[in-house]
Amino acid sequence: MRKKLVIVVPLLLLVAAAIWLYQRSGEDRSGDLVLYGNVDIRQVSLAFTGSERIAEMRVEEGDAVKAGQVLATLDTRVLRLQIEQSKAQIAAQEQSVLRLHNGSRPEEIAQAKALAEAARAQVDLAATQLHRLQGIRANSPGGRAVSQQDLDNASAQLKVGQAQLEERQKALRLAQIGPRAEDIAQAEAQLQAARAQLALLEHNLAESELRAPQDALVRSRLLEPGDMASPQRAVYALAISDPKWVRAYVNEAQLGHIRPGMRASVTTDSQPQQPVDGRIGYISDVAEFTPKAVQTEELRTALVYEVRVLVADKDNRLRLGMPATVRIARADQAGVAQDGTAR
Repeated sequence: MRKKLVIVVPLLLLVAAAIWLYQRSGEDRSGDLVLYGNVDIRQVSLAFTGSERIAEMRVEEGDAVKAGQVLATLDTRVLRLQIEQSKAQIAAQEQSVLRLHNGSRPEEIAQAKALAEAARAQVDLAATQLHRLQGIRANSPGGRAVSQQDLDNASAQLKVGQAQLEERQKALRLAQIGPRAEDIAQAEAQLQAARAQLALLEHNLAESELRAPQDALVRSRLLEPGDMASPQRAVYALAISDPKWVRAYVNEAQLGHIRPGMRASVTTDSQPQQPVDGRIGYISDVAEFTPKAVQTEELRTALVYEVRVLVADKDNRLRLGMPATVRIARADQAGVAQDGTAR
C-alpha cells in the first residue's frame, strides 16, 4: 500500500504542476497576457466587368494606390462607335415621337381634302357618262346605238370611282383625327428603350477604367497590355492595409481575461523594441482546434478561440503573414467591465 502511495502522490503532483504551467503559458513574468499570431489583412482581386483587350496598365507591384485611382484601361474604340450610333438612333426616334404628338399638319389635311374632292369629281363624271349612255341606248331604235360593253365599262368606272372616293374620305378623316394613342405609346416606348441602351453603353464605357476601391497596396500585376480581359480574369491583386490586424488564439483559461476593446501591444521579432498599439476587436464564439500557424507548442492540440487584435500601423511595419506577439497588460484587463466597456 505504501509503495502505491509513493508512486501515485508524485504523479498527482506532476499533473497538478502541468495544469498550472499550461494555464500560465500565456503569461510572461510581469503577469501580462501574451498571445502569438500572424499579421492578417484583407485582399481583393480586381477584374474588368467586360471582355475587351487591355490598352494600358498604369501601376506596378508594390505601388501604393488611392481610392478611385485608375489602375488600368480597356480599348474603347468599338464601344465609342456604338455610343455614337445609339445617339443617332435616339435623335431619329425623338423626331418620330414629336411628329406623332403634333399630329397632321394643316397642309396635309388640305391635301387629303383635295384628293377626296377630286375623287368625288371622278365619281360624278363616271355617273354622268353612264346615264348618258343609258339614255342614248333607250332612245335609239332597238338600242343598237350603244353596245352592252360600253354600258358595262361605264358602270365599272363608276364603281371604281366610288371606291376611290371612299378611300380618300377615310384618309381625310384619319388626317383630321391624328395618330392613335397606341402608336404614340409605342413610339415613346421605343425611344425609352433606345435611351436605356445608350445608358448601358455609357456605363460600359465607364467600366472600361479599372479603379481602386480604396487605399491599398498592389500585391500582384496579373495581366499586361494586349491581354484579353474578362470578368473571370483578375488584373490586379490589392492588399488593403486598413484595417490591419493580428490573428491570434487563446485557450479557455485565457478567454475569461480578455474583452473587446482592450488595449494591446504588438511586437515582431525584427523590431521587438518598437511595439505597435492595438486593441481587441473580435473574439470568436466558437472553439476550434489550434491551427498550425500558432507558434506555442503548448496549444497545438488544445481547443482555442480566435482573437483579432486591430492595430494602428501608420508606418506600415507589419507585413502580411508576419509572426507577431501580442501583450495585454493586466492593468488594462482589470479596467474593463464585463460588457467590454472601460470603467
